[in-house]
Amino acid sequence: MSSAARSLSLFLLLLFVSPSLASESDHKYQQDEPVTLWVNKVGPYNNPQETYNYYSLPFCHASGNPAHKWGGLGEVLGGNELIDSQIDIKFQRNVDKASICSLDLDEAKVKQFKDAIENNYWFEFFLDDLPLWGFVGDLHPDKNSDNGKHVLYTHKIINFKYNKDQIIHVNLTQDGPKPLEVGRTLDMTYSVKWTPTNIHWFSIFNSFMMVIFLTGLVSMILMRTLRNDYAKYAREDDDLETLERDVSEESGWKLVHGDVFRPPRNLVVLSAVVGTGAQLALLVLLVILMAIVGTLYIGRGAIVTTFIVCYALTSFISGYVSGGMYSRNGGKNWIKSMILTASLFPFMVFGIGFLLNTIAIFYGSLAAIPFGTMVVVFVIWAFISFPLALLGTVVGRNWSGAPNNPCRVKTIPRPIPEKKWYLTPSVVSMMGGLLPFGSIFIEMYFVFTSFWNYKVNFSTSCLGASK
Repeated sequence: MSSAARSLSLFLLLLFVSPSLASESDHKYQQDEPVTLWVNKVGPYNNPQETYNYYSLPFCHASGNPAHKWGGLGEVLGGNELIDSQIDIKFQRNVDKASICSLDLDEAKVKQFKDAIENNYWFEFFLDDLPLWGFVGDLHPDKNSDNGKHVLYTHKIINFKYNKDQIIHVNLTQDGPKPLEVGRTLDMTYSVKWTPTNIHWFSIFNSFMMVIFLTGLVSMILMRTLRNDYAKYAREDDDLETLERDVSEESGWKLVHGDVFRPPRNLVVLSAVVGTGAQLALLVLLVILMAIVGTLYIGRGAIVTTFIVCYALTSFISGYVSGGMYSRNGGKNWIKSMILTASLFPFMVFGIGFLLNTIAIFYGSLAAIPFGTMVVVFVIWAFISFPLALLGTVVGRNWSGAPNNPCRVKTIPRPIPEKKWYLTPSVVSMMGGLLPFGSIFIEMYFVFTSFWNYKVNFSTSCLGASK
């Protein structure tokens, strides 16, 4: 075997094995075993995607050369750079108050901290791969100044909850606000408290089963309601009597049952979008199942890496669904359909990512993706995802290209009557979205705050989960 072939084999092996090896330990601790606190990044609260190295601010740290923890592809894409804080934390050992280091303030350091406080800078730590957030400082009212007094938090309180030999929950609070003054020395301290707890498996199981029950109930009602209509419409003939009966006896969506499966005008785009949607739906389901049965939640970036690998492997599904739909509607431009299906979503993501990455590089942010990582992602798409999408299109065209519509398509298109202003698509779209928006608004608040890195969403009824 040539050296190039061996290198490619090693790359693919590491690529597929990396999600299961994302963690350096099994996260089970013995009494008094060290627990490492990793410092990660800082950035403005109002723009959490703008992040910098934690020590870009002049924080002090314990003497010695701190260790760095480098992750895989997913962690690089997440903009993480973990550095050992060298804070002495041991499993199940409480610490009342201990010193981290002494911070000597000069004019440059005071200016940096004041700028960070005015921009509401937050920081991110990791303990046992659980994230912690906090603010660098605060702006307190000052009767002697109109701008307020800048204070830096000097004491960190870390509260652990553990179950047997595993850490279940960790929380960080801060205290000891000290004013920033040139020439002053601040003593940075910390305290640790351990509390035993239990995992509420019944609550998680109850929420999960409730979702399954409601989904099955709605599906059963819809199928029982629509089954008879499908059978009736499949037997109807295209004659004037049938058309008149439709107008007089039916209403709503049933009036257009003979036209909904008519080939659309932009068939290539529609087929590509439907195929991509089917792939993304399967991708999300697959990653969720892997996270449930595996240990993807343990390592930072493991889920992102799994998403990328699974997206490449499920590209066959997008091609299969798109090719089948394109064939069933009588499409002829197969090359355009295949290329658009394989490149629509990736090129959209690459374009947005390239623009954001350029801005991140300009500002020196940790969110900037290295050029080598971009090449790796492109190679995965070009040599795995793209060929599988093309293969899926060919297979879908030949295996599922026969028309199988549940309703017959009428020969004569139904005339579209004039609509009143409140029935136009723009008005209907806004009014029809009010009810869903109102029902999911509260849940989506937690989802979006989790998505934009403010906090971890641990509600069992939402999309997020905690360890």
